[in-house]
Amino acid sequence: MAFADCASIVLKGIMMDCSNSIGGIKKVWLARYSDIAQVNGKTATIGDITETEGGETRVLGKGVTAISLKSGGEWFEYQFRKNTGSLTSTLNVDEANGNNYITSELSLVFSKMETKKRMEMAALAVGAVVAVVLDSNGKYWLLGFDDYVSASAGTGETGTAKEDRNAYTITLSTDSAEWPYELSATAAASVDPDYNS
Repeated sequence: MAFADCASIVLKGIMMDCSNSIGGIKKVWLARYSDIAQVNGKTATIGDITETEGGETRVLGKGVTAISLKSGGEWFEYQFRKNTGSLTSTLNVDEANGNNYITSELSLVFSKMETKKRMEMAALAVGAVVAVVLDSNGKYWLLGFDDYVSASAGTGETGTAKEDRNAYTITLSTDSAEWPYELSATAAASVDPDYNS
């Protein structure tokens, strides 16, 4: 018995990527989920991400081409020490029920336990947000396209020895029908005031 041919599946192949790829993330921006302007029931406009090389422009695939905030909304920047933050997206498949979804987890570590960070952890613990993540390769990724991002775990630890970490750690997660979308240059510049194309 053959499987049904799903017309929505479009395979194109993946060639060997010889360019340098660096792990880790550099910065994160969060906005309240309620502050994101809704576009067709979603939190961003999806369109073609393009690349121009040698005067020729080609379409790489779909991505976030615009994201905007309601009046009074604001993006809040979160900085952390290098090699302490990560973004992991995991495909979950239930073959018996015929469904799959992506769980994305954003793990952030903020050094030194103190009151202002404790207050921020408390707010993140109960908040519904949208996240933009800048990875170490200069790519911006959106979490919260079709559902909000919220805290799923967190710790505050002093450590034991003098060289141990004293920090808050928080994990923000979301389940989505899609892998995180990359932001176009225009969309990234609307979030990151220091954006350079």
